[in-house]
Amino acid sequence: MGAVMSALNRVAGAPALERLKLKKPVDKALYQATRTGFTAVGAATRTFTAARGLGAAKRLPSVPDTGVFDLTPTDEQQMIVETVREFAAERLRPAAAGADEKCEAPVELVSTATELGITLLGVPEELGGVATERSTVTNVLVAEALATGDMGLALACLAPAAVSNALVLWGNEDQQATYLPAFTGDDVPAAALAIQEPRPLFDPFSLQTKAYRTSGGFRLTGVKSLVPRAAAAALFVIAADVDGRGPALFIVESSAARIESEPAMGLRAAGTGRVVLDNMAVPATALLSGDYADCVRLARLGWCALAVGTGRAVLDYVIPYVNDRVAFGEPVSHRQGVAFRVADMGTELDGMKLLTYRAASRAAAGLPFAREAALARKLCTDKGMQIGSDGVQLLGGHGFVKEHPVERWYRDLRAIGVMEGAVLV
Repeated sequence: MGAVMSALNRVAGAPALERLKLKKPVDKALYQATRTGFTAVGAATRTFTAARGLGAAKRLPSVPDTGVFDLTPTDEQQMIVETVREFAAERLRPAAAGADEKCEAPVELVSTATELGITLLGVPEELGGVATERSTVTNVLVAEALATGDMGLALACLAPAAVSNALVLWGNEDQQATYLPAFTGDDVPAAALAIQEPRPLFDPFSLQTKAYRTSGGFRLTGVKSLVPRAAAAALFVIAADVDGRGPALFIVESSAARIESEPAMGLRAAGTGRVVLDNMAVPATALLSGDYADCVRLARLGWCALAVGTGRAVLDYVIPYVNDRVAFGEPVSHRQGVAFRVADMGTELDGMKLLTYRAASRAAAGLPFAREAALARKLCTDKGMQIGSDGVQLLGGHGFVKEHPVERWYRDLRAIGVMEGAVLV
């Protein structure tokens, strides 16, 4: 790293750059190389050691099932959501366009999100978190609130919590003692749950990433795609197919993986990349003992929550626009075609929210939620994308340019039916 930086500095100081008017582009490249290089080195050299023995893995109890589906948040949930929504409006929304253009989330924003305690919401109090019971509903509310600012930045902020939630749900005592303290301290690492693979019609229950048993553990081979903040991540939870068992989750430290950049149509602010596993050895202790199907369902609920939040952002932006935009002597909202489309957006958004909350409440109570999660994902995939498309359409030519954020929200909403993993509620 030192040799590379020395060479780059000599190039940046060359007098010929001023004559050729290349000084500014080279300085920018030098800055990016420095920042990316030291971030990657920091992630690769971070180590995780067991802080203390737990005796037994800590699990959160289910929320008591009252038999009543109540959407009213508790006072604590309301306080958390208001704080997160304010952060989304004041910090995420203004930074979203720049982050989308640069294909990376500002480090200070992600750090502020961890200071808000997002990674603590699903961690038991005994392990340094704030949770006393399953936090699925709270996590859904937080994801929704963050996405009202920007879905890509929300994904970057939520990615570490996916790993900490997986460790709480399915980690054994040694895994929790080794990795969870990092997510409850002051220096929360970038981390990600990686399920997605780069192939058409991807099925998370038919993985091409394979885990082969060895005398000392497993060897992982495969490629994971669209992993948020992959270049900066210190830790991954990787989904792989194990012979004789089927899909399972593995804890993988980033120093053993190769990372490649993979910017996409949407979610560009999340800095997505590929994680390449080339016959990589991991110990037997890297295997998580969880229900993989539940992991997929909880991740899909996270994406539903992001769809609801982004859909709300679209609707809140469109309503004042069509009321203020005057054509032929009156606001365009006076036209039935416009008014009915806005009403449809609001109706579908409420349906998405109800199904998502219903599935989350059943998961928190420890009840079967496969059907509810499937219905929520189907509706959020179809109607979320429709809300994004209608938002662009209602703005006319303004919906096609980057001056207005609806084109970015439309691109992000198309990810709901494609993405697997990355978030976990």
